[in-house]
Formats: sequence, structure tokens, C-alpha cells
Amino acid sequence: MSAKEKDKTTTVPASRLKETERQKEIERLEKDVEELRHMAGDEDADAELLRLREQVAELRREFYAHLGPWQRAQIARHQQRPYTLDFVSLLITDFIELHGDRFYADDHAIVAGLGKFHGRAVAIIGHQKGRDTKQRLIRNFGQPKPEGYRKALRIMQLAAKFGRPILTFIDTPGAYPGIDAEERGQGEAIARNLREMARLPVPVIVTVTGEGGSGGALAIAVGDRVNIFENSFYSVISPEGCASIIWRDSTKAETAANAMKITAQDLKELGIIDEIVQEPEGGAHSDHEATARLLDEVLDRQLVTLTNQPIRDLLDARYEKFRHMGQFFDLGK
Repeated sequence: MSAKEKDKTTTVPASRLKETERQKEIERLEKDVEELRHMAGDEDADAELLRLREQVAELRREFYAHLGPWQRAQIARHQQRPYTLDFVSLLITDFIELHGDRFYADDHAIVAGLGKFHGRAVAIIGHQKGRDTKQRLIRNFGQPKPEGYRKALRIMQLAAKFGRPILTFIDTPGAYPGIDAEERGQGEAIARNLREMARLPVPVIVTVTGEGGSGGALAIAVGDRVNIFENSFYSVISPEGCASIIWRDSTKAETAANAMKITAQDLKELGIIDEIVQEPEGGAHSDHEATARLLDEVLDRQLVTLTNQPIRDLLDARYEKFRHMGQFFDLGK
């Protein structure tokens, strides 16, 4: 290996080193807090515990307030972030999971079923990654194959038939790129979902809960309202993939993330998403119940608004919403 190549593989950006140091400082303080917690009852220890808790909370607030796009992408991929089944258990009652696409198989990377949200009958569809190695292999790391998208469409059409609103949860690095998926029509399955979701005669609310990767995310993300958690991201390609294409160097992922405008705030300004859902202090992975409560308010408010709209108006607004995405020029001039 040449000296130039060696430097390339070992150099770490100063900004990343600084973020790592701040993370280590917070982790060290959290460890001190945990040790002091076991000394409860001692007046001096209680006072020190309170001081350290306040210090940790302030550091955490400052840390999360100044995160860059690449750092937020890492949080979006945190293995402890809530997945679709976590939101189902916290927000949905009487949930019944439905399996299979009635053509080939049941794709475990997508969860789909029927349940009730605040007493309203709804359909729920979302990606599921899995937390440990065994679960991730079963869920294919949250990367659906064609049968996953066909299962999702089957449930959407079932919901449309019975007038049930649809809630979708997005968290995938993208559609599975394997040969078997291509042989079974991956592109066609995604394209069909896009077409059919555009004309579903029921309200569709989409929430990006983690990473929204390319067409694999969009295939269940055509909705009347598109929400995103503040530390999630949504993009046509991953930062690593973009860096590999543009610079032939995946280590430039941080530079790519900064250029791609993938964060919640960027997407809101570009009109790609409608509302940013706040996360609890420390990120969604730190408190699933608090995260679900914050999302609950948003979904309930949006669902009330959408269910009161005439179907024709709903479909026209949905079409116009996606038709104008990416329109940065005044064609009338």
C-alpha cells in the first residue's frame, strides 16, 4: 500500500473526531450518574447526582442541536430506534398482521395488517429491520423484495375497499438489490405501487421513522401527508452510495451527506415532506414511549383533517403534491 493510500484509509475528518469526543464525554458522565444512582440516600451523593444529571441533559441538548447531516444519518440508523412493530404496540390496538402477496411468498422486511388508531379502523404498513443478527437476517435488514411490495399493495387495496385510512412507516436502506429480486420484477413492483398509491380513495399518512432509502422507501410513501422524525433522513441514494459514484470513494460519505440535502429541515424547505416530528431528548432510540406520544399527536391531527375531505379533493391534492416536487423553475416565464 502506498503512503498516499495509507493516509487515505486512516485519515479521520476533524469534525468527526470532535463529535466522537463529545459523545464520549456524555457517555462518561452518564456512567457517573449511573454509579451515583446506586448511592441514593446519601445527601452529598444526591446533590452530586442532581448536578450531573443537569450537566448531562445540557450536553445532550447541545450535542443534538448542532448535529450535521452525516451525524443525523447515523442516528437514523441506530439499532435501538423504534421500528414499525414498536409503533404498532404503542399506538395501535386490535392489530392483526396479514401475510403474503398471494403470488410468491411472505416478505418479513415489510409488516402489514389492520388495527385501530384512537378507535378508528386503519391499515398499517411499514418496514421492519430487526435488532440482533438473527432478526436482521429474517427481516433481510429491512430491504424488501417484490413480494414485500406486492403484499403492501394487497393490504392497501383491502383498506381502500373497506374505507380504512392507511398509515405507513418508512425505515429502509432501500429495496433489496439481489438477482432473485430482479428476476421477480423488483422495478415493476415498485412502479405499480407508486401508480396505485397515487389513486387510493382513502387518506394515506406516511412517516419516515429512520432512513428513507430511494425507491425502496418511496414504494410505500406516496401519501397525502409525509412526515419525518427530526433525526431521520430521506434520499434517492445513501451518502455512501453517492460518494462512491461521484468521488469513487465511499469514505467521502460525510461530504456527500452535506451536499445531498437529506435532513428533515432540508426536506421541509424543499417541499418533499409536510411536517417534522420532534424526537425526545437524546433521540427516538432513547425513549420509544415518548417518541410514540409525539407521533400520536401528529397522526391524530392529520387523520381528522384528511378524513373530513371529499375523496375527489383528496386525490387531486395528492396528485398536485407529488407533481410539483422537484419543480424549481417557473415554466410560465
